[in-house]
Amino acid sequence: MPRPNAYLIGLTGNIATGKSSVAAALAELGAHVIDADAVAHRVMRQGTPTWHHVVEAFGPDIVAEGGEIDRKRLGGIVFADPEALRRLERITHPAVIAEIDERIAEIAAQAAAQGQPRPVIVIEAIKLIESGMHRHYDALWVVTCAEEQQMKRLMARSGLTAAEAELRIAAQPPASAKVALADVVIDNSGAKAQMRQQVRRAWAALARDESNLDKKA
Repeated sequence: MPRPNAYLIGLTGNIATGKSSVAAALAELGAHVIDADAVAHRVMRQGTPTWHHVVEAFGPDIVAEGGEIDRKRLGGIVFADPEALRRLERITHPAVIAEIDERIAEIAAQAAAQGQPRPVIVIEAIKLIESGMHRHYDALWVVTCAEEQQMKRLMARSGLTAAEAELRIAAQPPASAKVALADVVIDNSGAKAQMRQQVRRAWAALARDESNLDKKA
């Protein structure tokens, strides 16, 4: 993909650390947010090529009554088997990355057509580093939180048991590996106001470095 006229932030962090909350705070400041998980939902819809490949790889038992893939059932398979998880990622990542690249190009082209400053685009993705996507972006932001909070958030959000939540957390690389690569680290262990303050500080630093950003953001 040709380099878009946009500032690209890759936003990642382990499961249930609060990446979406950070992305929402960035959107309020003027960033465009692309949610890779939402993109994955779209590319795996019933009847898509990715849907067919996933069902072929993992069998018809992962298909729910209405024909869509039961993500919780699929998750139960792949998070218990590292090789199965890698197989799923080999199927889904190319389609997800292709759609994200298209969306980035659309946002950049629209801003240019309207004579706007180059946009800041945030790509929120849990597998940003593992897929290699972060190498193509201008900055890498990593969201962290205390492990107890991670467990509570994951269980409350997804209706998982403690054992299921632990399985999903254990299937991911340690947060320290992501932090080691980060340009910005947002600690989301405290109150939402504390997280938002960190985001505003990082955004202000970006605005100082990027003369064509909207300084009012």
